[in-house]
Amino acid sequence: MPQLWVVSLGTIPYADALELQRSVAAQRISGEVAEDVLLLMEHPPVVTLGRSTKNANLTASPELLKARGVELFEVERGGDITFHGPGQLVGYPIIDLKRHKQDLHWYLRAVEQCLIDALSSLGIAAERNQGYTGVWTGGRKIASIGVHARDWVTWHGFAVNVTTDLSYFDLIVPCGIPDVAMTSVARELGGNRVVASHVADATSAAFAKVFRLREVSVTADALR
Repeated sequence: MPQLWVVSLGTIPYADALELQRSVAAQRISGEVAEDVLLLMEHPPVVTLGRSTKNANLTASPELLKARGVELFEVERGGDITFHGPGQLVGYPIIDLKRHKQDLHWYLRAVEQCLIDALSSLGIAAERNQGYTGVWTGGRKIASIGVHARDWVTWHGFAVNVTTDLSYFDLIVPCGIPDVAMTSVARELGGNRVVASHVADATSAAFAKVFRLREVSVTADALR
């Protein structure tokens, strides 16, 4: 059975993660990396601008971003502006769609399904919001998705708010959606203790199931 190599990286700077996923994607394209990969991590505070970002959706000044310790990156992924930071599960699936289905719309819906299934296993009724990419619950957005692909190999990915300080989203118009209400696993579970590793485990298991892969834990050193 094809494998899903799950690599848990802890907290790493966004620039390092971007370099790593680009490198792994290039090796997946070349065949040096033989299996699909899911990189899981957290980032220090950072705002990223996708290809569809409108300038007005970054509402904070450079001075305010600096005061809050937030970096800023323009990247090649699809979608609009988003925030990554502590208390968030960020995942970068590096998947060869030639082994699955060569359809990016199908892939986006599959990633949404993975997150819906993972959140459901944690007791959160997650769902799609017609016309938007991402995952919602009760009309509030809990996970954002923005992807890129070359030669049908994907990178960039998703972010699930677990115990995230949601005030950071006040610096932007999240995903370019006016008046969107952001939420987190912790908020939706109403004060129940949230263990970040449980969210990561549920997410990797859901990816393996949806993409019909066998989950294998791989260390960062082994991947490199």
